[in-house]
Amino acid sequence: MTLRIREVLPATPRARVVRLDLVGQHLPYLAGQAVLVASHGYERRRPYSIAVAPEDVERDGWLELLVGVDASGVAGPHLSLECGALVDVEGPLGRFTFSAGPGERRFVFIAGGTGIAPLRAMLRHALSEPGRRIGLFYSARTSGEFAFEPEWRSLARAGRIEFRQTVTREADEDWTGARGRFGPGDLAPLIHDPKPVCFICGPRSFVEEMPRVLGELGVGADRIRVEEWGSESEKSEVRS
Repeated sequence: MTLRIREVLPATPRARVVRLDLVGQHLPYLAGQAVLVASHGYERRRPYSIAVAPEDVERDGWLELLVGVDASGVAGPHLSLECGALVDVEGPLGRFTFSAGPGERRFVFIAGGTGIAPLRAMLRHALSEPGRRIGLFYSARTSGEFAFEPEWRSLARAGRIEFRQTVTREADEDWTGARGRFGPGDLAPLIHDPKPVCFICGPRSFVEEMPRVLGELGVGADRIRVEEWGSESEKSEVRS
């Protein structure tokens, strides 16, 4: 399908939230899935996770994608981030999803960098059913690179999620959260009995390390779901 860019909003210095207007079109998908996207007519499309829950799309009428950009705000030759521009969208695709009616009541979402995008869709979908206990652990390189941070802090203040952050490289003087390499102690406050189902998404090193950390906290491998989601430049391009 071909959609129009409705809005482009700042997310972090290296990412933008791109809203694509469905204007009456319908795109059924599961929370966590992605779409292939490029400017209208461009041969090669790149995958981007849908960063909102299906319920959000039904209510608002638009998709949201978290798109990485360079220092000048450019996504790349495959995608022009201009309001009103047409983009070709193919999908949905991907098996890293939050099932329609899981029996579990406790979930922890663990994100590294732009890996927050599919987890945001899952988390928002999980919140649509009351009585679930939800934790979010978010790791970013610097304190300015937490996408959707006001949303997470608002949900935490309202008692709807437990939220933990860590910065792996640089942080400004006002940063009071965790710093450096993450370990079991960083995730322990989010791991309660009964053991949660954990969804992990981020760069390769992050998703390879995190199951070991969870294992040290007693979380079994059968309760861990992982998806590698590197930087935009690391993602493979798909020819239409």
